[in-house]
Amino acid sequence: MAEITTSGRGDVAHLFQLLRDGSPRTRAELAKATGLARSTIATRVDLLMRMDLIAPVADGVSTGGRPPSRFALNPRARVVVAADLGASHATVAITDLEGSVLAEHSDPLAIADGPVPVLTWLIESARRLLAEVDRRETDVAAIGIGLPGPVEFSTGQPVNPPIMPGWDRFDVPGWMRDHFDVPVLVDNDVNICALGERAVGWPDVEHLMFVKVATGIGAGIVSGGELQRGAQGIAGDIGHVRVARGDDVPCTCGNSGCLEALASGPALARALRDTGLDARTGSDVVELVKAGDLAATQAVRQAGRDIGEVLTASVSLLNPTVIAIGGSMARVGEHLIAGVREVVYMRSTPLATERLTIAQATTGPRAAVLGASMLAVEHALSPAGIAANFTTVA
Repeated sequence: MAEITTSGRGDVAHLFQLLRDGSPRTRAELAKATGLARSTIATRVDLLMRMDLIAPVADGVSTGGRPPSRFALNPRARVVVAADLGASHATVAITDLEGSVLAEHSDPLAIADGPVPVLTWLIESARRLLAEVDRRETDVAAIGIGLPGPVEFSTGQPVNPPIMPGWDRFDVPGWMRDHFDVPVLVDNDVNICALGERAVGWPDVEHLMFVKVATGIGAGIVSGGELQRGAQGIAGDIGHVRVARGDDVPCTCGNSGCLEALASGPALARALRDTGLDARTGSDVVELVKAGDLAATQAVRQAGRDIGEVLTASVSLLNPTVIAIGGSMARVGEHLIAGVREVVYMRSTPLATERLTIAQATTGPRAAVLGASMLAVEHALSPAGIAANFTTVA
């Protein structure tokens, strides 16, 4: 085994970024795009092939003589582990370097059980899935994890998570690396949902908001093609923005009138119980709406208006092209989204809404695990990730 020098790996990694989109290119096209000499391109392409990061594809169009070879990303070169750890469920998947799921497993699992039992489940499940797809632990390039609470992205540590007892400041990446010696990326679930929704549903959209409406309400923000976390990682925490009609509605955060206290699944269930309906959870509200219950449908439509009131400010501040509505409450379909559209389109400026799409998320319950995969892949295939973790043989 002969490793490339540090500077050599860096040069090759930067060339590889041109091939990451999966579009095949010839050596001549790479030379034109980079301004590098054909001989330099040939050497670096050879190294990338020996690293197994790229592979030849169907021959390019010949202008006479031998057709030129074209090269593109080899998505099976490595795999990543992606995990969505929710409040009461957990999903882990093995994906390739394009984010395609090779194997997946879910179990009911309470995040309140604590970090060691939950992460032990993750490790054991990932190892079983790797065996299923005939890959080794050394094939894993990175691990991406989504958690249902605030995360300090720079350290991967949860910070004061309200529904995660025992997780505060727990070193998730450090604990994981004791079992898998690879980079571990951790973020909150709404952020990774935004990554997954954009990658699968809106790959060409540079400005997107993913709004998760479930037990809580939050948003993941993609602007200029990049996920925006803010200074402390809480960008998009719209659940505790005040809504005008909620002055007398207390919230678990200690304030009153918060969006989450009015429009989340538990809030809707509580409001319907007060009218005499048997609604204990957000899922009960969804079933009532699907059964055609008028009171439940009206409550969901009003929740959409409340969400729209908060999103109107977001539209003016961020000017997204797409607002994707996801989370468990999105299963009520157009009733919720119609309320959002009603307020956003009425209160926002025409220029801001001229090309704005407000739609149900395309990824459904898989948004988070797909986003966790994207988080891991982006790190593994970055110049730094390649320079640090990929080697070549002589």
